[in-house]
Amino acid sequence: MSPSKGEAATIEVDGHEVRISSPDKVVFPEPGITKLDLVRYYLAVSDGALRGAGGRPMVLKRFVKGIGAEAFFQKRVPENHPDFVDTATLHYARGTSAEQAVIRNPAALAWVVNLGCLDLNPHPVRAEDLDHPDELRVDLDPMPGVEWSQIVDVAFVAREVLEDHGLVGWPKTSGSRGLHINVRIEPRWDFREVRLAAETLAREVENRAPGMASARWWKEERGESVFVDFNQNAKDRTVASAYSVRPLPDARVSTPLDWAEVRGSHPERFTVPTVLERYAERGDAASGIDEPGAVGSLDGLLRLAEELGPAEKPPRSDGAGSRGTGGRASSMPLIEVARTKTKPEALDALERWKAKHPEVVERLHPADVLVDGMRGSSSLWYRIRVNLQHVPEGERPEQGELEADYDPWQGRTWSGRP
Repeated sequence: MSPSKGEAATIEVDGHEVRISSPDKVVFPEPGITKLDLVRYYLAVSDGALRGAGGRPMVLKRFVKGIGAEAFFQKRVPENHPDFVDTATLHYARGTSAEQAVIRNPAALAWVVNLGCLDLNPHPVRAEDLDHPDELRVDLDPMPGVEWSQIVDVAFVAREVLEDHGLVGWPKTSGSRGLHINVRIEPRWDFREVRLAAETLAREVENRAPGMASARWWKEERGESVFVDFNQNAKDRTVASAYSVRPLPDARVSTPLDWAEVRGSHPERFTVPTVLERYAERGDAASGIDEPGAVGSLDGLLRLAEELGPAEKPPRSDGAGSRGTGGRASSMPLIEVARTKTKPEALDALERWKAKHPEVVERLHPADVLVDGMRGSSSLWYRIRVNLQHVPEGERPEQGELEADYDPWQGRTWSGRP
């Protein structure tokens, strides 16, 4: 959403005036959706959107330069926010804190969209209790080469595991290629325990669907599987919530589904225009998520965690020391191709590398090319790696100079060290 010279518009929402700057600015050129269109979309689905994001502190993911550029992650709410936008102060694992926006009404929803937020990224806690999540999040993230049918099969295995442990899962498309399953839980476990429960769920799904699903942290070890991303439950993580519009050319929407329709519900079917029609016809498929019978206990999953024993430790995140790579040497024959500021730059660098190694490219499987979106201080950066496991050892190229070598930590300091 880049600036425009168009005049601002003021709309009234439930007795509040909300200023919309550059209302005619085209945000999604392919379907011709303007900024004001987006505001109207969110107001039309506000009950569902607020059911997913309302009352929770949220990171403002602002696309100030349009959907073709990387978003800017703003943790702190702007100082001049209106009085109909609530706030809550979060304390992060590294000792920092941020006063974040908490939206509770349609006017606040419109205000957030005006800032350039396409998708909503709330934390899994309510503003009234910031230490105890009331939502466990299951993110089914397919590796390259994985078809929709496999994602669905894994989703139903995850549903089975949840039900076996007294929990109710509410599926929705991620708005990209995968599926999310949200689970309402009693807010009596801390983040560490919730993450452990999510990791245990992931491990059990992998046990029941070996080869189809993976709980392996290390991307290069997953193969063509669906990664059950348990780390979305870590304290500082957020996920696009229900009815979020994703920054894809077709204005795709993260859409709640009934389990009966999951198998035939390919993500590309759900866009701003189609979801508006769907919502008008049937309302929110997740409308019962907050009902007492849908709120469950983690006791069963935590007992299973004891039975399974310790899992593989996650990678170490120590700022500049590891440059985001973690503290463990991979058992796979990996080479790094590039580190870039944007995804298009990363993919361009990959194509240059492929042009230099056509004989290697012929032997690669889809999941052997690893495109990693890495969280920087306020935005993502990208890393390209190639797993040479399917290339005969004598034909594997050695690690060479990177096609691009962006340093996201340049100029930053840790503990007073440059």
